Amino acid sequence: MPIAKDVQLGRDVRIFHPDLVNLYGCSIGDETRLGTFVEVQTGAKIGARCKISSHSFICEGVSIEDEVFIGHGVMFTNDKYPRATAADGRPQGPADWTVEPTRVGKGASIGSNATILCGITIGAGAIVGAGAVVTKDVPARAIVAGVPARLMPTSEAGAFIEAARATA
Repeated sequence: MPIAKDVQLGRDVRIFHPDLVNLYGCSIGDETRLGTFVEVQTGAKIGARCKISSHSFICEGVSIEDEVFIGHGVMFTNDKYPRATAADGRPQGPADWTVEPTRVGKGASIGSNATILCGITIGAGAIVGAGAVVTKDVPARAIVAGVPARLMPTSEAGAFIEAARATA
């Protein structure tokens, strides 16, 4: 079943293709919209009035506050040192790694195909450019882009915003 019985859905949540999402053990806030092929894992929290675009992956340990935009194909991570097996060669289990929490502040926007490494905070109102790889905290209302993501100077940030508005 793509939407498990333990999922907490808020009021008026819109899931455009319920048979083509994978939601389990998570909470989704009021009026949030989820696109096709989105996975939200156990313990992940999504606030109210968010838009989660298709093909995005929100793993355990991710907390997304209200009014956040997540573009297509955004990937979150939750393990700083991922491995398939433990030191003794057996497949890793829950006791063999630590979930590193990640928080996305209210009103932030994350562009398509961005990768968000674990253990960071993206501040309220921040913008993460498409394709960015975010490796450290992003201040509130800042704009970051690139690989690795870096703060954009004020003049570049203005041009970035104008280009985004022109294509909207």
